[in-house]
Amino acid sequence: MTNKTLYLKLNEISEVHEKSVYLKDVAQLYCDDKPTLNRCQALKIKTIHQEKDKRYVENVLEVIEKIHEMDVSIQVTNLGETDFIIDYQKSKSPKYLWQWTKTWFVCIVCFFGAAFAIMTFNNDASVGDVFKEVYKIVMGRESDGFTILELSYSIGLMLGIVLFFNHFSVWKLSTDPTPLEVEMRLYEDNISKTLIQNDGRKESGIDVT
Repeated sequence: MTNKTLYLKLNEISEVHEKSVYLKDVAQLYCDDKPTLNRCQALKIKTIHQEKDKRYVENVLEVIEKIHEMDVSIQVTNLGETDFIIDYQKSKSPKYLWQWTKTWFVCIVCFFGAAFAIMTFNNDASVGDVFKEVYKIVMGRESDGFTILELSYSIGLMLGIVLFFNHFSVWKLSTDPTPLEVEMRLYEDNISKTLIQNDGRKESGIDVT
């Protein structure tokens, strides 16, 4: 009996739409022996019985056990997560109108929220009064409220926002992820860690939830 080494890299969270979940759906696999690799990719690791959307927390030991049930000669080397999440989402027809409505709603909230924050900052810092004093000192006359200072400040504020968020419409200024993308990834990581930690809690009693 020859030993075959399977390199297994489980994803932290994988979205699936079918009730039969195979190893290739949740992990990246590599093995020198192609027939063994194909068999492992087609290995069913879970069958979802519920109809509703739900996230299931699994661990690598259960996966290794199923692999050895199929072929005990396979030596598994795990390079990925020890606990992982299967995110089952029922197959749905895309609702483009609803998706665009939600997107525009979020954009409007962010736009007016940022505008309100900027206005309150300017009011607290009395930026208008500062500009009037600077203009009077340099030019020797009173400001009418619309000078090169206000114009430069407005343009600089717009450019600063565009540079900070690293994109304008569909164009990105660089290949770096935007701050919004970074925050979304951190949010997803926190959700995954919370789900795994909650699943691992066996004690009874009062919890933060």
